[in-house]
Amino acid sequence: MKTLIALTLGLLASGAALATATPSDIAAEYNLTFTGITIGHVSETYSRTGDRYAIRSVARAEGPLKIFLDDQLTLSSSGRVVATGLQPLEFEQHRANSSKGAVQATFDWAKGVMISDDEGKRSETPLPDQTQDRISVMYQFMNLKTADATVAMHMSNGRKVELYTYRLVDEPHIATPAGEFDTLHYERVTAGPRESKAEVWLAKDRFNFPVRVEFTDPKGFRVEQTLVGLTAH
Repeated sequence: MKTLIALTLGLLASGAALATATPSDIAAEYNLTFTGITIGHVSETYSRTGDRYAIRSVARAEGPLKIFLDDQLTLSSSGRVVATGLQPLEFEQHRANSSKGAVQATFDWAKGVMISDDEGKRSETPLPDQTQDRISVMYQFMNLKTADATVAMHMSNGRKVELYTYRLVDEPHIATPAGEFDTLHYERVTAGPRESKAEVWLAKDRFNFPVRVEFTDPKGFRVEQTLVGLTAH
């Protein structure tokens, strides 16, 4: 569950046209399903005060999965709001019932390095400009001003930094438990069958907020994250 939920929460980075003013406070709720079966629920909050932001995402096991793995995964990101959007300074990931997989990362933009504490092991990684972390990337959508056909952006899981490239597939109208939305549908450009696939649908009239996300691993297992509630101001 940890891997699937974590990857679902931080699937991709892309640009999209701003439709409305960017809110300063957001609360969102998502359902997680695995091959159509509910396995979890995600609660997220985003707040901005001046040039600072904070994001917290909590994923909890539900349904049949809870019988075998009653756990909770928390992701948090904090940093600055700059001309290009969000600039992470701190990222953390941890589980409620285990220290396994816990990671903390500090983004030192002045030195151009990310300093990671991965289960007690310290390391430094080069930090490209405008790198996002696994959760800030979802909210960076609100700050990007173009709907390019192809978008590339660096993203970190707190341990390493990778370049992700996405292409605009179409602009469908989709229905979710939170309502119906006109969306921009992006998918990850993969180099081969061993890479995970990712897709995201961004609501055009809701400040490009992700209303649906899908992750498929190389074995074909698919997790879908669907919006069920959203408040913003």
